[in-house]
Amino acid sequence: MSQERTGAATFKGNPITLVGPEIKVGDKAPDFTLNKSLVETVSLKDYAGKIKLISVVPSIDTGVCDAQTRRFNEAAGSLGDHVVILTVSVDLPFAQARWCGAAGIDKVVMLSDYKEHSFGESYGVYIKEFGLNQRSIFVIDADDNVQYVQYLSEMTEHPNYEQAINAAQSLV
Repeated sequence: MSQERTGAATFKGNPITLVGPEIKVGDKAPDFTLNKSLVETVSLKDYAGKIKLISVVPSIDTGVCDAQTRRFNEAAGSLGDHVVILTVSVDLPFAQARWCGAAGIDKVVMLSDYKEHSFGESYGVYIKEFGLNQRSIFVIDADDNVQYVQYLSEMTEHPNYEQAINAAQSLV
């Protein structure tokens, strides 16, 4: 049974239950299995040696998630080849690909946690009540150590984009 954290966050003011541990700066980044397509999976080791800015969104088809993904896509160009930006949601890979095509998103890597919820439960962002992942940001260095974490206490709020981008940039 995974650890449950009640009252750690809210959705429109109502408490939600997050499943998994709270990741902190200095922790070794937990491994995960995410879908790049229905058949292709990736894990943390697929991004070995890269700085990873992981942007977690509940669903790409909502306003804040859309804005968050667009903002990190814009930042990707200035961060260089040593940084990979991964956007994680539980949307099906088809929906992610459709959204990226319509939005012109081409610099972030969209990954789906729909199948195993491996990322959500490993990073403590899986929302028990909704089957979605809580909005959050993780910056992981090239040696897979967590260097920046932001769990949003209210699911509908925007993350601190500049802090996350600066955290990734400081590791280059």
